[in-house]
Amino acid sequence: MGLFFTKLMTVFGNREHKVIIVGLDNAGKTTILYQFLTKEVVHTSPTIGSNVEEIVVRNTHFLVWDIGGQESLRCTWSSYYCNTEIVVLVVDSTDREPSVRGREELHRMLARRSWRRAALIFWKQAGRQELR
Repeated sequence: MGLFFTKLMTVFGNREHKVIIVGLDNAGKTTILYQFLTKEVVHTSPTIGSNVEEIVVRNTHFLVWDIGGQESLRCTWSSYYCNTEIVVLVVDSTDREPSVRGREELHRMLARRSWRRAALIFWKQAGRQELR
């Protein structure tokens, strides 16, 4: 993961960049954010609203917003789009159902004018397993 941000740093230089992490609920967005930050696997709970953290790689600052993916929160996603340079779309690779919801959300996001210059990264993640 560190190599990923190092490569991004060579593209984006030494200023602050806004990154948002989006995806459906339980896809692993918060886990990814805190793995970058702490370099450890952390146990998380569903995000209500958003988490924001600054990740610094050499002189490059990434302001990373992890946005909750529950259906009731998706209508608020557009309020985070302004000045976003990098969008990380997290897809749960363990979801056995066809992800029509995810495709619809992606199409809705890509239709926004504010995204025209943002880099889009697809991240395939094994989502959280429910405890039984």
